[in-house]
Amino acid sequence: MTASPIRDLASFADALRGRGLTVTPDQVSEMALSFLYIDPAERNHVYAALRALSITDPGHRRIYDEEFRRFFEGFHRPGSTAEQHSRLASATEHKPIIETIPEEAVDETVSQAGASAVENVAARDFASLDDNDLGEARRMVSAMSWQPSDFRTRRWASDKRGRRPDLRRTLHGAVGPEGDLMAIRMKDRRIRQRPLIVLADISGSMERYAEMFLVFAHAAQHKIEHVEVFTFSTHLTRISPELKKRDPKVALSRVSSTVTDWSGGTKIGEALADWNKNWSRRLARGRPIVLILSDGWDCGDPRLLGDEMARLARSVHKVIWLNPLAARAEYQPATRGMKAVLPHIDHLLPAASVRDLSGVVRLLESIARER
Repeated sequence: MTASPIRDLASFADALRGRGLTVTPDQVSEMALSFLYIDPAERNHVYAALRALSITDPGHRRIYDEEFRRFFEGFHRPGSTAEQHSRLASATEHKPIIETIPEEAVDETVSQAGASAVENVAARDFASLDDNDLGEARRMVSAMSWQPSDFRTRRWASDKRGRRPDLRRTLHGAVGPEGDLMAIRMKDRRIRQRPLIVLADISGSMERYAEMFLVFAHAAQHKIEHVEVFTFSTHLTRISPELKKRDPKVALSRVSSTVTDWSGGTKIGEALADWNKNWSRRLARGRPIVLILSDGWDCGDPRLLGDEMARLARSVHKVIWLNPLAARAEYQPATRGMKAVLPHIDHLLPAASVRDLSGVVRLLESIARER
């Protein structure tokens, strides 16, 4: 690292963008903030934090590793001092000079402390939060502000700046007293929000994460026109009607009474087979994006899972797999379930914290509008 660690992060992001990754300025800012919660002297911590905030596709891991080594290979060389190790952390901390605190500055100080506490909750794993912090995390997830991706449909509509002449409307306008001055009408394909399908694993190993993800799905239903939400453990259950209640507590209460296989075993392949057979024809119109939340632990037939996952991928626009375990530095998709689905998913993202779900939102916003 150089004497300007923030510039180093910007250069690192530029290098990743040059290799085909999408790294936004907001992500660079979050990379800098992440050094407040890790030990910058621990290379593995730095590697894991920046990886979680910069890559969304397992195929990009090799590129990330190469660029990380290139930019940070001197970070822990022999002879590097503690001052060098802590330079990035001190650059992101913005501490005031403390002498005396005027009375009028008290409110601002409290506000800053509150912001730090909120940021701490946002960065922590859902499984490690107590009841108070879980309430704050639910509030943050429900309040996420985002504009979902849209796309151009096959239907055409009148558009003054359209790409194609509308011959029917043009000829219709030629009939009448102004027929000699025929105006060329234009049209373009209609733009609409891309539908979202959510499949949430509610087996025993996913209990805490599934609860928070259903809060996320509830918020999505009130931001996107077409959202369908299902849970699965030993079987598939549609819960979209229950989540339409505006109060998230009421909605989740209704979900808990509707779903009968909470904390059961996991049969992902059978759940996907149910979706493909009974729901795909009705709900996959408009080439939706599918979010699947699961840690990949599956007690079913991996061949069935792979076949049904391939079938699902062919019927939708994108498949995004959210795995809470992917937030861990040592994580490898080595379970039978993950090995079966990896060839058929477009993105593998962590989903263990509010910050991870914020990354999901960024990805959904960035997906191109073309069909």
